[in-house]
Amino acid sequence: MATEATFTVRAGEFPLGSVFETLPSATVELERVVPNRGAIAPYAWVYGARVDDVEAAFAPHPGVRGIRLVDAVDDQYLLRVEWDPSHRSVLSALAETGVPLLEAVGTSERWLFRIRGDGRDDVAAFYDRCQEWGVPLAMTEVHSLTPRRRSTEAALTEAQREALVLAYERGYFDTPREVTMAELGSELGITQQAVGSRIRRGIDCILDETLSTVDDDEER
Repeated sequence: MATEATFTVRAGEFPLGSVFETLPSATVELERVVPNRGAIAPYAWVYGARVDDVEAAFAPHPGVRGIRLVDAVDDQYLLRVEWDPSHRSVLSALAETGVPLLEAVGTSERWLFRIRGDGRDDVAAFYDRCQEWGVPLAMTEVHSLTPRRRSTEAALTEAQREALVLAYERGYFDTPREVTMAELGSELGITQQAVGSRIRRGIDCILDETLSTVDDDEER
């Protein structure tokens, strides 16, 4: 049965962790990754820090061959990262074992990763490879997936639903917008970056559920 696992890594133990030495208040979020042996080139978002040259904020690291700025809006930066697949890290272990990365968020304190294997053996193989390479990680949760409910609302986490409902009620999706992301964060008691992440992931869930339902209907 498909199995999800959550684990943490100390900030400095992951190649992109060097950014927190320059931008301690920043948050880094990797886009969802489907492993491809020998080639991992995900996109990464950097939030919560205004900087003239975000590429230069990342100190050189043997696990990273290059970082290129793709887009920037206010204090949100989209970067394309070229990894060194020979460097032994969480991502190279995922690539070698074929386990997809669902989520990765880093702060100055730690990185939080969420992965999914086809079964517990896949997650175990990934963990064993990290242990073999001396990659320090702490597993916090491992669980089998429950049957998927065909409901858009069921696909959302409570935090995502709360953020989306408030954003809708306050006019965030209106044109022009009636409220800023910072104001939503203040009302929810979280950072502007956290609001943006919840809204974006919530929209991703809604689209995934909706488009999957359309595909299923077309196949019938």
